[in-house]
Amino acid sequence: MFPVDKIRADFPILQRSVNGKPLVYFDNAATSQTPQIVIDAIVDYYSNYNANIHRGVHTLSQEATDKYEEARIKIQKHFNAKKSHEIIFTSGTTHGINMIASGFSALLNKGDEVIVSALEHHSNIVPWQMLCEKTGAVLKVIPMDEDGSLRIDIYHELLNSKTKIVFCNHVSNALGTINPIEEIIHAAHKFGAVVLVDGAQATPHIKPDVQELDVDFYVASAHKICGPTGVGLLYGKQKLLEQLPPYQGGGEMIDTVTFEKTTYAGLPHKFEAGTPNICGGIAFGVALDYMNAIGFDTIADYENELLQYGTQELSKIDGLKIYGTVSKTAVISFNIEGIHPYDIGAILDKLGVAVRTGHHCAQPIMDFYNIPGTVRASFSFYNTKEEIDVLVNAVTKAKMMLS
Repeated sequence: MFPVDKIRADFPILQRSVNGKPLVYFDNAATSQTPQIVIDAIVDYYSNYNANIHRGVHTLSQEATDKYEEARIKIQKHFNAKKSHEIIFTSGTTHGINMIASGFSALLNKGDEVIVSALEHHSNIVPWQMLCEKTGAVLKVIPMDEDGSLRIDIYHELLNSKTKIVFCNHVSNALGTINPIEEIIHAAHKFGAVVLVDGAQATPHIKPDVQELDVDFYVASAHKICGPTGVGLLYGKQKLLEQLPPYQGGGEMIDTVTFEKTTYAGLPHKFEAGTPNICGGIAFGVALDYMNAIGFDTIADYENELLQYGTQELSKIDGLKIYGTVSKTAVISFNIEGIHPYDIGAILDKLGVAVRTGHHCAQPIMDFYNIPGTVRASFSFYNTKEEIDVLVNAVTKAKMMLS
């Protein structure tokens, strides 16, 4: 049996109350909660070896550098990157996407084509629009279907010799849809295109193997994987990262500097200008250790139980419609006929239940369904079926109050 009570004890915030009610936290797709062991790692850094890295010969600097680079290796092993320098620390998924979009602005020509999917977060749309405006490249979109899946048949028709880069999320943040990225990657490579996958929503539930996927770039954020905010990763194949120009200039990313000429450092430092989020990177590694100790297969099985139970119980409410009905992670995005999602979310908060309402930074999906947004309940491995019962009762009460 999954030891959910023991796991819940690792998360201090789950013990608090909201509006006089025990907190039921179902906004995990936005930010997961943080276990005490990760909090302790942050406190330990600032208490015992707070110093800048890579440059100092003194003890604190060396200790901080060692811990930071150990975290990079943990991330490398978790994602099965071939080399640790293929892991670039970022401030999060959005930062990683913009690094690649910026780099490709030097590689694309007018008339080249970039493909994105209709299921993307705004941070996976806007950088590519900016890139196309700058270079004259053309943005193509893989359309979606009513069930929340991508029209992969049309994707194959969009691919051609002009396609240079394909972007797709591994899992939709708004619907939880698991996209067929293996097929997307394989098909793009046939035309010589590279593929960037947004793993922000997948990595809390799935352990990606970047070598097995043969993905060119993969991005994710620590704060969705029990880690701190403000840190993430960009994985890139070495040969591709070496082709891209630096994203920012400054300290750390240089080899030599004169007023006549600057040469750049090798990977990963070429893309890590300035002082990084040192304690964030270290805590990211600790968060991955914590989740791997539980086991991602074990986590996925338990979260699927929560998803099936939540779908079953919420579906009993008259007038409730769930969006996205294909294979997905533990996300239920829904509306109640005739009631604005914001109003439902506000009442749920009064009852101690935290959900996300709105378009979830995925406005094209909401436009497709012709709705203003949804109520999104997203589950994690520290949630329980009893909490889902609280959610169902709260939604039922909100419906009665607002009808």
